[in-house]
Amino acid sequence: MQLPGTTLLVIDDDDQVRQSISIHLEQCGFEVLQASRAQEGLALVTDQRPELVLCDLYMSDMSGFELLAQIGDARPDTPVVVISDDGVMSDVVEALRLGASDYLIKPQADLEVLEHAVRRSLDRARLRIENQRIRERLELANRELENHLRELRDDQAAGRQVQLNMLPATPWENGQYLFEHRIIPSLYLSGDFVDYFRVSETQLAFYLADVSGHGASSAFVTVLLKFMTTRLLYEQRKLQEQGPIRFQPSDVLGHINRSLISCNLGKHVTVLGGVIDEAQQTLTYSIGGHLPLPVLCVDGKADYLQGKGRPVGLFPEAEFENHQIPLPSRFSLTLCSDGVLDCIEGTTLKEKEDRLPELIGQAGGDMQRFMQLLGLDQTKVMPDDISVLLLSRISE
Repeated sequence: MQLPGTTLLVIDDDDQVRQSISIHLEQCGFEVLQASRAQEGLALVTDQRPELVLCDLYMSDMSGFELLAQIGDARPDTPVVVISDDGVMSDVVEALRLGASDYLIKPQADLEVLEHAVRRSLDRARLRIENQRIRERLELANRELENHLRELRDDQAAGRQVQLNMLPATPWENGQYLFEHRIIPSLYLSGDFVDYFRVSETQLAFYLADVSGHGASSAFVTVLLKFMTTRLLYEQRKLQEQGPIRFQPSDVLGHINRSLISCNLGKHVTVLGGVIDEAQQTLTYSIGGHLPLPVLCVDGKADYLQGKGRPVGLFPEAEFENHQIPLPSRFSLTLCSDGVLDCIEGTTLKEKEDRLPELIGQAGGDMQRFMQLLGLDQTKVMPDDISVLLLSRISE
């Protein structure tokens, strides 16, 4: 059905033909303008802006080809149906090259053919205009998306830089001990975090944390963890000014647990934390729902340390237990996030967990060797964040 208000323009210096075409098209529901000369028709094209033009190819005042070209310049989106007395192929080709949407041969005894050509040309023109509008909307949406992605990349780059600045130096040698870490994020930002620092003249502390989820929300919690531990360390040092005290990993986990719950972020963390007492040559550690457990390697033999505990940030009443072991004269201790298990061959989780100490024993306390055994490098994309913290005693 024809849309109401569709205006057509018929340009033909043959009055009988022009009137016949116009009357038929009006009966079909179109509003029809008429012009007996090419210049008059061009003026109507500009002033009245018809949706389609029918024009004779041969007129007294202007060549139909020139008329077609001028209509194309003035209204490039307006379809033009050319009507000619003959069907010379070169004329047809030239008319179509200049932008004609259809080419009909006089006389038009069956005006339904003309009506069909008009409707088809209108449909094509409207479809072309709609496609252009859709394309413009898509281009606008793409530009907006590119801007949003650029902003997101800038935000991620800034967040990544913040994370990198928060991480401790690697390797870090302090006294008899060497600390190293590697973090490979599954996304641009990581939900894993490690830290190590000196608490007092005789104590070194460290932890590895794995925040639930991935991406920016998890990365934000790592910033919060750094703030919590730094503030707790500051408070501990203030207390030490009043007298010697022992920095306990369970106290750190308890503090983080309470802080996360009070923040109501909907995030929890699995944590392995420890304190080395250089005076007593002991390691005190606490586990906050983290697997795999830390692996101690002595003389090439590697075994899991024992212990368990609830994840941090889920249970207000959670209590965390301290475990203490004597430290051998030479050893390495490896802490891993559960993403490491994705790199180990095995059909079951138990097989992978059993394989992990073997790989740590083969690495012999060498971080680069351990990463090679896992098949990892900094550019590899993994399904989960991966973090490794390795500490060793380098001298007696």
